[in-house]
Amino acid sequence: MELQEKILEKLNQQLNNELYAAYIYQAMGAQFEAEGLEGFASWMDAQTREELEHARKFYDYINERGGRVELEAIDKPPSDFGSPLEAFQKALEHEEMVTDKINQLVKLAREEDDYATESFLQWFVDEQVEEEESVNAIIDKLEMVGDSDSGIYLLSKELGRRE
Repeated sequence: MELQEKILEKLNQQLNNELYAAYIYQAMGAQFEAEGLEGFASWMDAQTREELEHARKFYDYINERGGRVELEAIDKPPSDFGSPLEAFQKALEHEEMVTDKINQLVKLAREEDDYATESFLQWFVDEQVEEEESVNAIIDKLEMVGDSDSGIYLLSKELGRRE
């Protein structure tokens, strides 16, 4: 069964949202790299790869369901995200926006009786819980260390261990 036009349009939008997310995280990583915070940069690189994998899932699903992938231009991300705490707060805001978009897609799939798409999206619903929890945990640690250079250094080392 082919995808309904409304659902196809929203799936394509989400595919492009995931690509933009990768772009944002890569820009955050570039800032951290320039600031000598290699662990923070490494964490953002891993997040970039994860977002690209999410985009690929949408790409593959659209094709599997007989739809046509439509790639859009990717907006230029900001180049300055402020302090590490501010950067992760912006990352959380972005993840919350993605969660909202995924939830809207689930709602649309239900309204259109597209159970296959609803099932496909469940992985993303679960993933977004994990994404927000992960970023929130880092924000908590950043708030704990405050402006302490040694605290930032140690947290950067910890984040650099993410695979």
